Amino acid sequence: MSRHRVRAPALPAQSMGGGVGRGAEPPSEVRIGIIGGSGLYELEGLTDVRWTRVKTPFGDPSDAYCVGRLGARTVVFLPRHGRGHRLMPSELNFRANIYGFKALGVEWVISISAVGSMREDIRPLDLVIPDQFFDWTRRRPSTFFGDGIVAHVGMADPVCSDLADRLEAAARRTGATVHRGGTYLCIEGPQFSSKAESRIYRQWGVDVIGMTNMPEAKLAREAELCYSTLALATDYDVWHESEEAVSVEAVVANLLKNVATAKEVLLHVIPQIGPPRRCGCPLLLRNAVITNPSAFPLRTRKALGLLIGKYFPSRRTSPPHPTLSPRGGRG
Repeated sequence: MSRHRVRAPALPAQSMGGGVGRGAEPPSEVRIGIIGGSGLYELEGLTDVRWTRVKTPFGDPSDAYCVGRLGARTVVFLPRHGRGHRLMPSELNFRANIYGFKALGVEWVISISAVGSMREDIRPLDLVIPDQFFDWTRRRPSTFFGDGIVAHVGMADPVCSDLADRLEAAARRTGATVHRGGTYLCIEGPQFSSKAESRIYRQWGVDVIGMTNMPEAKLAREAELCYSTLALATDYDVWHESEEAVSVEAVVANLLKNVATAKEVLLHVIPQIGPPRRCGCPLLLRNAVITNPSAFPLRTRKALGLLIGKYFPSRRTSPPHPTLSPRGGRG
């Protein structure tokens, strides 16, 4: 395996070290991101494997990215917690993780996530493809914006339905029990819920509970990436009276069983993903930035060039952006 280091360069855009510069056109080949456990990149048929480190304006991602080929697709894996599971959910640099995918030319991101079930009919070892998220985290930076540039990206439908359709079809081919739709409640962790918390969460009508998909999904939308989650149910949290309370041992045991199924899903879905992206994800920032371009701080514009460069080219070459949102933000 070879190792590379990629630093996302500043505007004006130009590629450097095999990576993609801020504001640069992405590579022409299909690039699919997978974020999840460390063993997911050990896929049958994956070739030309190399590890690539990416430097971002938001710090370091969880680990190097494992880039390989699966047939005609380039697949980019990121061990969410780092190889060896070194990082707690609260310690994850979500902004750097998503920015790194963007810098490597990824347009689709599949999140593989262990979850607890909050419904009787979602049994351990079932697969869930949520279509909603409830962010109950407390201290995680959840936007690329700020420092002089304000943007409001819609989150009414936080999952790319086109990608979720393909993920559902691939999951059903494995023979596993698959639940399409539902709400993923993201808690801060790292502790599991108390019984009181779990019962209250059930009253809220959520379907599964985890610690990692927020603000990951928010940032994927700000980066205009197609994002969908394959949630692997490992337990009934602690609300279920006839089941033992959730423990690390039970979670790990069921997660290991689910990893093989997740790999099978990936082998089915990766060949089905490709252009054109007819969903709204590629244009999510078109009307989201409400700051007047003439007021952009140079340093912030430079840091966000990879995300907003196509809408706000260099000051030297373009007039103020014509699609600036007229309605402004709330508050």
